[in-house]
Amino acid sequence: MKKTAITAMTLVLALCILFACGCTAPPTTPETAGEPTETAIQPINYEDTPVQYSDVNGVTLAYREFGTENTEPLLMIIGFGGTMESWNITFIGILAENYHVYVYDHRDMGQSTETDAPLTIPILADDAAGLITALGHDSMNIYGMSMGTAVSQQLLISHPKTAQKVILSSASYTVNIPEMEKLHTQLIESVEDLETSEGVRKEAVAILEWDGVYDSLPGITNDVMLITGTADDITPQTVAVDIADQIDGSWLVRYKGIPPHAGSCYAPVEYGTIVTTFLEMDESPA
Repeated sequence: MKKTAITAMTLVLALCILFACGCTAPPTTPETAGEPTETAIQPINYEDTPVQYSDVNGVTLAYREFGTENTEPLLMIIGFGGTMESWNITFIGILAENYHVYVYDHRDMGQSTETDAPLTIPILADDAAGLITALGHDSMNIYGMSMGTAVSQQLLISHPKTAQKVILSSASYTVNIPEMEKLHTQLIESVEDLETSEGVRKEAVAILEWDGVYDSLPGITNDVMLITGTADDITPQTVAVDIADQIDGSWLVRYKGIPPHAGSCYAPVEYGTIVTTFLEMDESPA
């Protein structure tokens, strides 16, 4: 199958302190620690951006939006244990220069509705599709990170018309395979840990119980890009390669030497640049 493989060089960066969430500050190195960061990118500010609310599928989802109204919409689907403030501010700032970016809290997390019902990946995909419609759009570009890639894959299968281009960062198609043993163990520990919040425990159970949509991936006709770090041991690059092999024409971007999960936290400029490149690329035949 046709597949564009891109290998990008970058520094070996700091270890991820939360294996499935982003972080809200740009990285520093020993050489730059304590020094001001010079950048042409204007990072977004969560505190100065009001939280809005939308009723979707019987719950209220909290969200923020960045960028201008006359640009294409981009929905950001956060990973396990994350809230909308977990996205790196520089990364979101880069995307908001050219796109109308929406970040939101999953149900049972952050400022969205807490429920008494169990949580599943299909429910989260239904919520994403419902939010797209509630915000007045027929479809949006999608960026999913970690657990957000599971939600995005489910969205592509269950609600294909709501998605335009889709980016899967730190992706897996199920945690119930040998390659995903480390993440599988961490999820079990989260479920069994009495200190784990109820929302995080629900997400852990949802990920563990999701069998994935691997056999349906060849039917995806959307433009899809996968981004992975070559040293990521939470969602190993081999899993991203397997997904790319299933989706005809998909892009596969591998950043050399990025060991942590969720690389947009550690290399926001590189991730923001490749995402923008992918979204702006016209892949239709001449």
